[in-house]
Amino acid sequence: MPIRKILLVTNEIYHVYNRSIVQQPIFDSKKECSRILNLIDFYRFKDNPLKFSHFDRLEKEEKEKYLNSLYQSQEQVKILSFSVMPNHYHLLLEQSWDLGITNFIRFVQDSYAKYFNLKTKRNGPLFIGPFKAVRVESEEQLLHVSRYIHLNPLTSYVLKKPEELRNYKLNSYSDYLSNQPRPFVETNVIMNFFKNSKDFESFVLNQLDYQRNLEKIKHLLIED
Repeated sequence: MPIRKILLVTNEIYHVYNRSIVQQPIFDSKKECSRILNLIDFYRFKDNPLKFSHFDRLEKEEKEKYLNSLYQSQEQVKILSFSVMPNHYHLLLEQSWDLGITNFIRFVQDSYAKYFNLKTKRNGPLFIGPFKAVRVESEEQLLHVSRYIHLNPLTSYVLKKPEELRNYKLNSYSDYLSNQPRPFVETNVIMNFFKNSKDFESFVLNQLDYQRNLEKIKHLLIED
């Protein structure tokens, strides 16, 4: 197994990302998109005794009972921002326990790969290799990485108009504009830097010409 360049330290924040082999679309249909979001929600908890594939076969009442119990347990990661694109993902994660990020990503990727391979009748690895992780070392970097992640659908032209980002559920941008973000998105860390959601929206969409400044902040976002 390749040795990771950086140590993943508990209570630190990391930009985590990976993509599919040969950049093939793997998050495309509604079912695939729903699956990856459910996995992200499900595996953020520490010592989860049940695999998602087994949980998914439970009756509705059993699922609700299990989730209610799970939501009372301890998280191994906090998800500050995320964006799922057709062939890759970006996550801004705070590690709550030792090996939290490693275990979280392993369970999410392995579970999704099994689901996708069964669905499409393919074999072999689905992701290009071990996930990449860049430690966030300053408040400036934290805000830039969060904005980079939230703008990814627009800069990649998955979405054409900024207003479309409000309804893009494979991205945490809408959670930051909502009074009721989804349970698995922790907005407080980023929102502490803004007076309200309008200020946040202005920062993400209007404060900078993101494309023009991308090269200036690229060293803060992507591992060399």
